[in-house]
Amino acid sequence: MNKGAFLLAVVFLTRLPVPIKDKVDDSQLNQASGYFSLVGLLVGLLLAFIYLLLQSILTAEVAVILTLATGIFVTGAFHEDGFADVWDGFGGGWSVEQKLDIMKDSRLGTYGVAALCLLLLLKYQLLVSLAEHGYWVCIALICGHTLSRAMATSIIALLPYVQQDTQSKVKPVVQSLSNHARVYLYGCALAVLVVFWCFDYFSIWHCAALIVSLTVVRRLCVTWFNQQLGGYTGDCLGAAQQISEVVIYMVCLAIWQ
Repeated sequence: MNKGAFLLAVVFLTRLPVPIKDKVDDSQLNQASGYFSLVGLLVGLLLAFIYLLLQSILTAEVAVILTLATGIFVTGAFHEDGFADVWDGFGGGWSVEQKLDIMKDSRLGTYGVAALCLLLLLKYQLLVSLAEHGYWVCIALICGHTLSRAMATSIIALLPYVQQDTQSKVKPVVQSLSNHARVYLYGCALAVLVVFWCFDYFSIWHCAALIVSLTVVRRLCVTWFNQQLGGYTGDCLGAAQQISEVVIYMVCLAIWQ
């Protein structure tokens, strides 16, 4: 494990105060992409712990809201911002250039606000429904944050990066995925499923349902991004992560209903 690349992944995906002394370049960021699912696992574990702590003294509904708020605080709404920008750009732009200009605008439009509100409401309702099944909501949080980041990052290998205006201030983004990074990325995601399978939380069919669902979501996202932009941007990866996270909660709820 490359400690420096892992710490860079933590800094890139969260707002945790991790010191990075050396100057970061694109190659280092590409190397750090292999640890994105591991960072997602740590975020999921943190949120599961927060939920367990809160639900012991508060109602499940309040605990879910505060858990979601903690996730947004820890990640700096990094992926949610990309999700909203994608809806603004794809909904409000006609040409690729217009869509990219809208997506890099720091202001939110009607499409982005509406999509973000619906996303948060859906997450809330799904997690509250999962809370009725006891501690299963914690498993869903861990799977949701780990597997969704693996799925979103894997899109990098399937589409070209769409270069925005070089004179504009754009977000840094991973632009390649090495074989070494893929091993760590997928390995962490699969390890989570194996652990839950070994402890009889998931059957082999439940694991298969999650993998198949995410594979379908990835294909739909790749097709969508390709039709709209001819590739992907950092905002697209954030949108893919949010969409897949919600799908994971849906599959988990279907499993435990």
